[in-house]
Amino acid sequence: MEDGKVMNKLNVLYEDNHIIVVEKPVNVLSQGDNTGDISLLDMVKEYIKEKYNKPGNVYIGLVHRLDRPVGGIMVFARTSKAASRLSKQVSERNFSKKYYAVVSGKMENTEGKFVDKLKRLDNGNTIVSKDGKESVLTYRVVEYNKNIDASLVDISLETGRHHQIRVQFASRGHYLLGDQRYGKQDKTQIALYSYELEFYHPVTKELMSFSLKPNKVGHWSQFTL
Repeated sequence: MEDGKVMNKLNVLYEDNHIIVVEKPVNVLSQGDNTGDISLLDMVKEYIKEKYNKPGNVYIGLVHRLDRPVGGIMVFARTSKAASRLSKQVSERNFSKKYYAVVSGKMENTEGKFVDKLKRLDNGNTIVSKDGKESVLTYRVVEYNKNIDASLVDISLETGRHHQIRVQFASRGHYLLGDQRYGKQDKTQIALYSYELEFYHPVTKELMSFSLKPNKVGHWSQFTL
């Protein structure tokens, strides 16, 4: 990768010696997989290497993930100690993640809570199953657009299961627009965006809060964000 390319591409919201908070572009992997495509983890490593002229390998710890088609805010750890402390916050549910989603139809209630048992299958899909793991989210309807029969919802994720938001809404008849896996094959970009991240700084213990709005393109352009 050519010098300066990553520094120009990456939207960095915050960085210090312990953490770096960035926006994950849509359709970019959180971390590498067997496709060999460049991931956000690779991009962050390259950014640190370029900016601080660091030789050799750069340590960047992955704390949480976003599905490949989903955009939004992510935090990475710059030390193993920070990674361990942030991961503990995730497991103890002291790590707040909020999402916007555009779902099909009009929700029966303007706010609510979904509690399901979700199970990840070998083929990469997630299903509602009695022998799955408890999965919890709360939601609030922000706006309903009758012209496209879809709702903009604000979601607080209490657990971080694989494809959780997508499956919990789809299982109730409100699939996410653009969801190729659990919705309709309409070939549009999935309308799911991680717009707010809140956690305690792994060293200073200060409450850190970051928010971003998705670009008003695609399904997002149908609503007031």
